[in-house]
Amino acid sequence: MNAEFSKELIQLAEKDLSVRERLASEGKLSGGYHPEMELIHRQNAARLREIIKSIGFPTVSKVGEKAGDAAWLVIQHSIGEPEFMKECYTMMIENKNDINPLNIAYLYDRIQVFQSQPQRYGTQLTGEGTIFPVEDKNHLNEERLKVHLPLLSREEISRISGVENIPEIDGKDADYLSWRIKTGWISES
Repeated sequence: MNAEFSKELIQLAEKDLSVRERLASEGKLSGGYHPEMELIHRQNAARLREIIKSIGFPTVSKVGEKAGDAAWLVIQHSIGEPEFMKECYTMMIENKNDINPLNIAYLYDRIQVFQSQPQRYGTQLTGEGTIFPVEDKNHLNEERLKVHLPLLSREEISRISGVENIPEIDGKDADYLSWRIKTGWISES
C-alpha cells in the first residue's frame, strides 16, 4: 500500500468537506456552484490526475479503503469536469473487484443525472428532494442489493417519476440547466 498517496488523498477529501461545511454554515452553498468550492474541486481533481499517472487508479489494495473512498469523493465532486468523471468511472469499472461497489454506483448515477439520463441505483435526488428517475423501477432494489444499498419500499419506488418526466424535472432550474450546457454535460437542444 502507498502510505504517502493514501494520506494525501484523505487530506484532499477532508479539505473539500471542511470548505463545504464552512460555506454551508455561512449560507453560501445555495444559488449555484460557489467559486471557492469549484476551485477546491478543480485543484483536487488536478492532484488526483497526477496520482493516477503515478500509481494508476487508487484502488483499495493500492491506498486502502479510506483513501479509496477519499479518491471517489474527489471524483464525485469534480462536477465541472465531465470527461474526468467519465474516465474515472471507466477506470473504476476496470478495477471493480478492488473498488467499493457503492462508489461505483454513486458515480454512475451522478454522471447519468448530469447528462439528463435515468440512473440505475436511485442514489441521486432532484432539486425537490425526490429520487431522480431510474432506468428500471421493477428491478431497482435488485440493483441496489448488488452494491449494498438499502432497499426502498414499494411506496418509495412508486413515487419516483418516470423517465419521460426528465425534461420537465431538468427544466425547473434554468441556472442548473445552463451550467450543465456550459460545462459540457449536455448539449443545447
